[in-house]
Amino acid sequence: MTQSALNQLKQFTTIVADSSDLAAIEKFRPLDATTNPSLITAAANQAENKALIEDAYAQAKTEGYVGNELIERTIDILTVKFGVEILKLIEGRVSTEVDASLSYDTEATIAKAKELLALYAQYGVASDRILIKIASTWEGIQAARALEAEGIHTNLTLLFGQHQAHACADAKVTLISPFVGRILDWYKKAEGVDQYPIEKDPGVLSVKSIYNFYKSHGIQTEVMGASFRSIDQVLGLTGCDLLTIAPNLLDQLEQDNRVVEPQLSSDHVPKQGTLTPISQEDFKQQLEQDPMASQLLEAGIQGFIKAREQLSTLLSQSFTTDSEIKA
Repeated sequence: MTQSALNQLKQFTTIVADSSDLAAIEKFRPLDATTNPSLITAAANQAENKALIEDAYAQAKTEGYVGNELIERTIDILTVKFGVEILKLIEGRVSTEVDASLSYDTEATIAKAKELLALYAQYGVASDRILIKIASTWEGIQAARALEAEGIHTNLTLLFGQHQAHACADAKVTLISPFVGRILDWYKKAEGVDQYPIEKDPGVLSVKSIYNFYKSHGIQTEVMGASFRSIDQVLGLTGCDLLTIAPNLLDQLEQDNRVVEPQLSSDHVPKQGTLTPISQEDFKQQLEQDPMASQLLEAGIQGFIKAREQLSTLLSQSFTTDSEIKA
């Protein structure tokens, strides 16, 4: 009997669930899982998660927070609570994202990362099961450098170009999440193209280039392709270290029976010398000269800020007084 595309893919790549949907994670049982503000906000809207929201609010209130700070603390606690529930269903790690409004503030990002880890510690979760997710700005990457030096593992997200990947390698981050689908969307609009064959898909080619760049220089940072629009994109990166995939695409992969062949392998990458570090000036210059990467990085940050604001509004509207939550 032919194996599903999903089961074949698992032979070459570690599968990660890109979701805060506990039912979907329980169904597919990935090794790892990733979350972001948009996914947390979507999960908070599900009736079955009402108890988590109530518990998070009650804890924040007990800690003495009031007003806007009460809501912000509730969001952080809720984000960690979702992570704790996810970790009950998987054997590996969960990625938990720092507030995107801190993306250009190194010290604030470091402080927030440690706050999140302290919350996880309250629930008995060891730090080696957590990846702190940070946007791939220069400031975010420097925060990751400092955190990694203290043994705190990071996942650098909203990554759209080799200059970002280069800086992440210099910082010795644990994992990067180069995006696929958003790059495809940008090029389709910019070039007026309806679709690309998978071998010319700009998002797939970008991740392949970053993967080969890392493997050629012996970089230990893991590469996890993210932001997929189709299972063709997913399978186009078979062999990548990890791929984080939304539940709807995991479903499609489970139903698909095509033969899956590796498209990436570190064994086939010519080895080059040690990587020369990229300077802040070169990083900024290369980012400015790449309209796709600079536009998508900023749009991604603003999108995550908006998602957190939506969650803040949702929670505020759910509270009738400072002492109770609407039924």
